[in-house]
Amino acid sequence: MARPSQYPLELRRRAVRMVAEVRPDYDTEWAAMKAVAAKLGIGTTETLRK
Repeated sequence: MARPSQYPLELRRRAVRMVAEVRPDYDTEWAAMKAVAAKLGIGTTETLRK
């Protein structure tokens, strides 16, 4: 069983929305996720990707 997320559900939903909104501003989806993770204080880009 996967361990529970340390991030609240609303933060995770917001992060997904933000990546979708800023994606056109970046060359890759990874770059967009990296920017959003930094803005929201999420530990790593990989955490946001999952």
